[in-house]
Amino acid sequence: MRYSTQIKPISYLKAHAAEVLTQLAEQRTPLVITQNGEARAVLQDVASYEETQETLALLKILALGQQDIAQGRYRSAADVFADLDASEE
Repeated sequence: MRYSTQIKPISYLKAHAAEVLTQLAEQRTPLVITQNGEARAVLQDVASYEETQETLALLKILALGQQDIAQGRYRSAADVFADLDASEE
């Protein structure tokens, strides 16, 4: 995706807000909003935002797991399954 085609000044957003929101929902591509020629904000549809947040949460869980492994806080799968088998008896 080319973000260069998805850059609009804030004046465009003000004049075409409803159209921009419709386009965001349909195309699901973020829109960069500029003010005085500088990028100031990124707009995206709610579904894309939620997907991004879910992805970030999964990445955080992976990073925490890697931290635990690096610090020796883990158990082998065999030990875990053995404990589960023992608790069922």
